[in-house]
Amino acid sequence: MKKPTKYIVVLGDGMSDLEDENKQTPLSLAKKPIIDALAQRSEVGLCQTVPKGMSPGSDTANLSVMGYNPKKYYTGRSPLEALSIGINLADSDVTYRVNLVTLSDDEYNFEDKRMLDYSGGDVDTITANRLIQILKPHAPENCEIYPGVSYRHCMVHRGKGKANTKNLIPPHDITDKPILKHLPPEPILSFVKNTYDILSNHPDNRTKVNSAWVWGEGTKPILTNFKDEYGVSGAVISEVDLVKGIGIAAGLESIDVEGADASLYTNYKGMVDATIDALTRHDFVYLHIEAPDECGHKGDKRAKTLSIEFLDRKVVEPLLKNLTDKYHVRLLFIPDHATPIALKTHTSDPVPYMLYDSEQDADKATSAAAYTEKDAKNTGVFVAEGHTMIKKLLGK
Repeated sequence: MKKPTKYIVVLGDGMSDLEDENKQTPLSLAKKPIIDALAQRSEVGLCQTVPKGMSPGSDTANLSVMGYNPKKYYTGRSPLEALSIGINLADSDVTYRVNLVTLSDDEYNFEDKRMLDYSGGDVDTITANRLIQILKPHAPENCEIYPGVSYRHCMVHRGKGKANTKNLIPPHDITDKPILKHLPPEPILSFVKNTYDILSNHPDNRTKVNSAWVWGEGTKPILTNFKDEYGVSGAVISEVDLVKGIGIAAGLESIDVEGADASLYTNYKGMVDATIDALTRHDFVYLHIEAPDECGHKGDKRAKTLSIEFLDRKVVEPLLKNLTDKYHVRLLFIPDHATPIALKTHTSDPVPYMLYDSEQDADKATSAAAYTEKDAKNTGVFVAEGHTMIKKLLGK
């Protein structure tokens, strides 16, 4: 009896990197026997997930990997997060991402401060939501602030009509740098300065968070339905609102997993179990793991290497162990973009991908000895448009 085919994307956010002085990357340093063994019988190559000329954000890159051309469908990052939070958006609304951050506190002038931590010391969700409640009454005119997860939150300017994209810089792009050249325009600047005054002096704030930072503006997204577009029903499992929002906009079932917190020690088992369960009612699952990106932004090579090892033994191994007896599995293992340790931010370099088929070995010319950036490049296989990768996975 022929097994039903199931399609899985396992996406290690920011997993790719640049070679260090020893020509090593976290992917080459990581002990990942399962993934490397799969590479020897899979199609391995490079994929340009971020279109030329576009910012290498997780928004554009995940849109691309999920099968949506960012040049056609991208309307900003924050509206996708807003959908996941459950915010109703009108066509005339403009949304913003609000990070809870840590700025240096030894300068007299706000403009002279530095961005010490884009995540406010990895503030936990309960504490962060309490801080957002403190800031809500101080939102700019016609704006509403909504709590999200950990340091990631949203603000909506109702009826503004058009996003102002002037100098709204992601805080993770300016870690350890002065904020002077990256200050937002008014009235957002006044709001951000006010949040610093409020949070740095609030008697109930005992966290490392001392300011908000506003960026990632956009307008209501309109994606085509994934099932209508590609012929399979599916689900998205992620720890972050951005990727959940893309899935919701595409008509995928968004599945929340308790304890999936985007940290290095997130609930891998819960996400794997949720994937296996989702495949009993869907043919496609987009499983997004945030940890490698977080480690990259912090410049922590050891932690990023460990996050990849966790993907090997806590995600890929149990997925295949529990699925291949019942299903014909086609699995795409890929990062959305690179988050190099040395840079602490994203780049638009092509990323390595591995396309595995449980019932068919790939041509030896396209397989690799291991799953690394170098091995992927050496196969000579290159996918120039990332949004077409989903068709390769689905065999269309």
